[in-house]
Amino acid sequence: MTTLHDHIQMLRAELTSFHLSRRERRQIECELKEALAWQGNVEADRPTPPH
Repeated sequence: MTTLHDHIQMLRAELTSFHLSRRERRQIECELKEALAWQGNVEADRPTPPH
């Protein structure tokens, strides 16, 4: 099973490819943006650890 962090890393790696069409690149960038937003939401929902 792929974690959200792994998925983000795979998308970033895909963007380094020189063989992407503009359409593919836009699609990957959009998916990456959504994954990063999801990651931000997940981290914001975590309770802060007690001091």
